[in-house]
Amino acid sequence: MKKFLISIGIVSLLIPSAVWAQGCVVCTRTADGLQTHSAAGLNKGIVYLAAIPMIFMVTVAIIWWKRNKAASQ
Repeated sequence: MKKFLISIGIVSLLIPSAVWAQGCVVCTRTADGLQTHSAAGLNKGIVYLAAIPMIFMVTVAIIWWKRNKAASQ
């Protein structure tokens, strides 16, 4: 399992950054045409949409770490 995760990480690093950042151009062009208040709202929405999966991943990682720590003791 450890080798599998390492290989996934290496493969993801080899993918060009243009593939990962394809939505950024759309957001930038949209924000350029908006007023300051609307652009700030767009930025807050992006952060909100990114925060939910991050909180979920951190929660899963903490639970996994605690269970793994308890099992090793």
